[in-house]
Amino acid sequence: MLTILAAGSMFFPGLFLLSKQCLKAIPALRWSEGDAVIVSARLVSSVQAVMASSAGYIIASSCEDILEDQHWLTSSYIMFAVPYFVYDIYAMFMCYWYKLRVKGHEEASAAPQHMSTALTSYLRREFLMVLHHVVMVTVCFPVSVFWRQGKGDYFQGIMFMAELSTPSVCLGKILIQYKQQHTLLHKVNGALMLITFFICRVLLFPYLYYAYGRYASIPFHMVPLSVPWHCNLGAALLMAPQLYWFSLICRGALRLFTGSTRSQRPRATTDAAKEKQMDGNALPQPANGYSACSSEPELATH
Repeated sequence: MLTILAAGSMFFPGLFLLSKQCLKAIPALRWSEGDAVIVSARLVSSVQAVMASSAGYIIASSCEDILEDQHWLTSSYIMFAVPYFVYDIYAMFMCYWYKLRVKGHEEASAAPQHMSTALTSYLRREFLMVLHHVVMVTVCFPVSVFWRQGKGDYFQGIMFMAELSTPSVCLGKILIQYKQQHTLLHKVNGALMLITFFICRVLLFPYLYYAYGRYASIPFHMVPLSVPWHCNLGAALLMAPQLYWFSLICRGALRLFTGSTRSQRPRATTDAAKEKQMDGNALPQPANGYSACSSEPELATH
């Protein structure tokens, strides 16, 4: 157990440091410290997501009896991944710290000058995500490893597969960070993120109830009344932030895919301004007619 914890404690921070140094050292890139930190953090999150999803698929596909069958990978990967959530709190803070110092960033004027001030600001802004990570370590970890007593590995595997949505979330945040909202890649990734997040995180808990109902020959609507109350409470608490983050993704997708309509407005305004200038009745207008803004809300989901 301690060996697996130690392995996870070295793997995720080590991968982060290795990635950061490579991005800074590769001659073709030569990225700054801040850029390397931000991209490396997203890379580690994506690697963890692929590993968790792969483990989840192996576990779920090997369990014929969804309640009693066990797989050694279940507890092992939980032990390995716990240090990731501790590391990721630090990595998210470093991303926040460097983003405030990116020239032209919308919060640059309000960037904290001291680490303690920045930490307070970070905890206030990312409270829900930090709370999510703390709960994963202090509550979900002991429940999954000790309290389950080896039952329900199938359900644990399905929950691992929720991480399938994380790589597209990470790529979306990188594209937004580097002002690539206008690219086809961003639009394709946005659609993929919307679909995978809805399937893997929003539909996850209804599916778990459906699977148990089929296993126990219980109608779907009766499953919440047939399982222990703490199972319902845990599912509700885990699903609530997923619904909130999905609402942010939907808002971002709406702005992204309706942006073409809005983008026609500046041109119309410019044409009208030119006509007025010909009459000598108007002042010159800005070249672009509007201030650029992010087409997608900042989302930190792991």
